[in-house]
Amino acid sequence: MYKALVVEDDRKIAGAIIALLGSWGIEARGVEDFGNVLGEFAAFSPHIVLLDVSLPFFNGYHWCGEIRKVSQAPIMFISSASDNLNIIMAMNMGADDFIAKPFDGDLLVAKIQALLRRAYAFSESAQVLEHRGALLNTGDGTLTVGGSTLELTKNEYRILLLLMKNRGKVVSREKLMEQLWQTDDFVDENTLTVNVNRLRKKLSAAGLEGFITTRFGVGYIIE
Repeated sequence: MYKALVVEDDRKIAGAIIALLGSWGIEARGVEDFGNVLGEFAAFSPHIVLLDVSLPFFNGYHWCGEIRKVSQAPIMFISSASDNLNIIMAMNMGADDFIAKPFDGDLLVAKIQALLRRAYAFSESAQVLEHRGALLNTGDGTLTVGGSTLELTKNEYRILLLLMKNRGKVVSREKLMEQLWQTDDFVDENTLTVNVNRLRKKLSAAGLEGFITTRFGVGYIIE
C-alpha cells in the first residue's frame, strides 16, 4: 500500500484528502506538528507528499527543500496560490506537480497515481495479477487487456482485486460487500449487483466474456 503525507493546516481540507485517498487504497496521514514537518516525514516514510504553500511556522517551499535534501519521493503542491510565479517557485524547489484549489477529486487522484507510477513503476511492492490475458496492477489500480487500459471505478477495482486474489475460489457476496465498505458510500446487495454487472460489461466489451461467474446463493468466482 502506498502512503501519502498531507501537509495541509486546514483540517477540513486535509480530512477530505485523507478520506479520498483512503477510498483508493492509499494510506494517508495529516501532519500534526507544522514546526516539525521533516520529522513527521521521516517517521511516516511516505511514498508521496501533498504540500500546501501557506503553512504555520515555515511555508511549503521551505519544507519542499528540506524533504528534497533527504528524499526523492514525489511532492505535489496543493494551493490556491496557483499563479505562474508560485508554480515556478514550487518546481524550482523540487516539486513534481502542482494542483490549484479548489480541485476536482478525480483529477487529484489521477495526478497522484501518475506520480506514483513514474516513481515506483518497478518497485517490488507493485504486484500484477493475471488471468486470461487480463493484467491487474495493484500498484496503480489499472486493468490492461490486450494492450488497452480499461477504466475502472474504485469499487469495480476492489471487486476485481478480491476475485483475482481468490482465483478458483468462490467469494461470498458478504465478503465483497465488506471489501467495498471501506468508503463513506452506502453499500447493499443492490449496490454490489450493479457494480458487478457494470464490471462484467466492461470485461465483455474487452473480449473477456464470462470472466466472472455467479454461483447463485453463494457469490462469485473467477475460474
